Amino acid sequence: MPCPAQVIRPQIEPGRRVVAVSDVHGNLPFLKGLLDKVKLTPDDVLVIVGDLLEKGRDSLAALRYVLELQKTHTVYTLCGNCDDIARAFLENRPGIDQRVWPILSCWRERALLLQLAGQAGLPAPRGPEDLPTLRAALLRRFPQETGFLLALPTILEAGNFLFVHGGIPREDRLEELDAYPCMKNDDFMGQGLSFRKWVVVGHWPVTLYDPCVQRSAPLIHRGRHIASIDGGCVLKTDGQLNALLIPDVYGEDMSAQWYDGLPVLTALDGQEESAGSINIRWSDSTVDVLGEEEDCVLIRHLSSGRRLWAPKDFVSVWQDGRTHTEDATDYCLPVAPGDRLSLVRRTRRGLLVKKAGITGWYYGRVKYE
Repeated sequence: MPCPAQVIRPQIEPGRRVVAVSDVHGNLPFLKGLLDKVKLTPDDVLVIVGDLLEKGRDSLAALRYVLELQKTHTVYTLCGNCDDIARAFLENRPGIDQRVWPILSCWRERALLLQLAGQAGLPAPRGPEDLPTLRAALLRRFPQETGFLLALPTILEAGNFLFVHGGIPREDRLEELDAYPCMKNDDFMGQGLSFRKWVVVGHWPVTLYDPCVQRSAPLIHRGRHIASIDGGCVLKTDGQLNALLIPDVYGEDMSAQWYDGLPVLTALDGQEESAGSINIRWSDSTVDVLGEEEDCVLIRHLSSGRRLWAPKDFVSVWQDGRTHTEDATDYCLPVAPGDRLSLVRRTRRGLLVKKAGITGWYYGRVKYE
């Protein structure tokens, strides 16, 4: 049964900075690191554009951190498709126990519901038949946490901006939209939509949009008024947590900051950018292993035939019985001496690094900071 989108329209004063963050996925150190980097103050408005929770190990801690932050700061948290799993369970939507059980079995200690159960000293459920008892216990023992989840809105509209986790098909009659497609809207930027207001979304890691270059920095399409800010936090080895900084929601200006928690290096040598690179993404990641060295493997991407080296721990056999790679690239970054780089992997073949939110290989000398 479709559920209508819940829309909030807070009155944000002109000139008050808005900090938009999306897809924290229970990574509390990244959230704290990013908010410290952008110097969040009570004068700012923090908008968490969905998926605060799940897949990371600190979902419960992140939820409680936001609850505490709300006491001193203006914080609006929207519902993402991952947050909606716990909310649907608590609401006891039809058939939810059968749908949520495989997710809990897969995520285990990374699932918020099981983190809450552990906090209460409740036995882990052994099957779907145990979930009604778990639901009743969580609603009884954690009214603040469960109340937070049950109240999460779908869309925030303020000034010239709309914030929604997945995306929207239009910017009028928002209350008539079905909530779930607003939360889970894959390949939103690839749908060719344009808007009058700015639509700020997460959900779809931005690296999935580029078949050539692996990126984590926000994608801002000024012609279409879309800003996609999911940096792959938790989900990607080189993932980062992005913040879109909006100095005034009644204007058009914005900038970005991010936090990735990676060691920082200083480049000592220059390097030219490579041409014709490939970015192998999770949706098309099947490979053959052609050879290996101590810490790298030579792979052939099945759909493109492209051969490239990848860190050995990027390659594994999945449940489908085939060999896959994490997001992998042969792109060589343009680097000048003195550039600061984030280290993703150090290998005998070179360094996989990030510069300005772009991941690629660097083969020069470095100084560790």
